[in-house]
Amino acid sequence: MTLAARPPSHAPLASRIVNQPYLLLSLTSLFWAGNSVLGRFVAGQIPPVTLAVLRWGVAFLLLLPFAWRVLLRDWPTIRQRLGIMVVLSLIGVSIFNTLQYTALQYTLALNVLLLQSAGPLFVAMWSLLLLGVRLTWAQAGGMMVSLIGVLTILLHGDFAALAAITLNRGDVIMLIAMVLFGVYPVLTLKRPAMHELSFITFTFGCGTLMLLPFAAAELTTRALPAPSLTNLITVLYMAIFPSILAYLCYNRGVRIIGANRSAPFFHLAPVFGAALAIFCLGEHLEVFHLVGFVLVVAGVVIATRKASAG
Repeated sequence: MTLAARPPSHAPLASRIVNQPYLLLSLTSLFWAGNSVLGRFVAGQIPPVTLAVLRWGVAFLLLLPFAWRVLLRDWPTIRQRLGIMVVLSLIGVSIFNTLQYTALQYTLALNVLLLQSAGPLFVAMWSLLLLGVRLTWAQAGGMMVSLIGVLTILLHGDFAALAAITLNRGDVIMLIAMVLFGVYPVLTLKRPAMHELSFITFTFGCGTLMLLPFAAAELTTRALPAPSLTNLITVLYMAIFPSILAYLCYNRGVRIIGANRSAPFFHLAPVFGAALAIFCLGEHLEVFHLVGFVLVVAGVVIATRKASAG
């Protein structure tokens, strides 16, 4: 069976799910939206590098009992392609979320979400530079429609609010994070063939190790996070959902439909973020939420049509 082949209807539910790239990428955006909301919520309680170390370290420890056998089996392959594996660990694990958590210390959630919505543009840029893959008209048009939908939600339907947005230190940090993360889905297409558990377990562990010296330095100037039920639940959520489940879903989705066709799903994260704010923080559902959601979904459908594969 090829990666994109559909399993028979009588196949187990898990087997059917892992071959549904649009569902996998949508779940990824949902989990990452929760990560952004919680990252902002604990911004003043857990230092950013420490939060990243806790997130990835706990995720690694949770995975290890299930992954150690396949990790040992795939170790010769990992060792042969150690360079790209370390780069993927550095970009996808060590750098991006550390910079995101740092940005949330200095800027508004609105600014972070706007910059996160630019993710597809950077994926397209790296796809062109590293793989020579150009956007099709359908992909470019779909991304634009989705971006308009995201802006509709984030700006409450008032596009004049764009003129009032100014860049601060947090905005610059988040912009750098998005430029760097854009290369991750492109490079995953060049990763060695191995079991998915081997891949994410290695990158989580390697990424955590690279963060440890920076976390130690951070804790010389910042206090240790206070032990509390809230902090415990936050770390566990970040380790399980935006880390283990999201990266399994995301890597699988990119392998099935490619980096460019998966990129518009970045736009779903702000949509889910707005929904979480409505249901978890008591914000009210407005017409602009519905209009924006329709535009985002329409853009994703346009950009991910099979005929637009590039």
